[in-house]
Amino acid sequence: MQDNAVEKIFWGRTKITAAGALLFFTKDSIVQALIFELKYKQHKKAGLLLGNLIGIELSKLKRYNTIDFLIPIPISAKKARSRTFNQAQIICEGIVQFSPGKKIANNLKKIKTGLTQTHKDRVQRGMANLPIFYLQHPEVLRNKNLLLVDDVITTGATIESACICLEAANPKTISLAIAAYTLN
Repeated sequence: MQDNAVEKIFWGRTKITAAGALLFFTKDSIVQALIFELKYKQHKKAGLLLGNLIGIELSKLKRYNTIDFLIPIPISAKKARSRTFNQAQIICEGIVQFSPGKKIANNLKKIKTGLTQTHKDRVQRGMANLPIFYLQHPEVLRNKNLLLVDDVITTGATIESACICLEAANPKTISLAIAAYTLN
């Protein structure tokens, strides 16, 4: 839906063509349990399920039918070692199962390994606006329609930083697909 709560997060911050979240994340909910299983219990099937559900929904929407590349939000090398995978990457893999011809591009890389934002409040997250990503081979993304994918969005600070980095490649559009949206 156009002008939804996720799109409104980015009004006046960065140019997003379309954005949306599949689920609403609340404390002690089934959505929290699903995200926890994916991120902290290394259950890739939870991420593939989320990706499949997103892929099914995206396939129904004209707003997303021109996407060329899915871009997973990268995690730090330390998190990648402890989790053994990037949860956004797994969600992307689930999405492409329902999006023939779509490719995953891992051009976005994390450069800053700061403290997790999980325990920060909205103000603290918003203040952490230092560049945390860099882009490899930006020419691949030039004039392409990009879909940035992440597991959970709260303030949008991480996504905003990623979008600013991706804008340097001069893509045609940047859209977002998020597994869950939360107010906390």
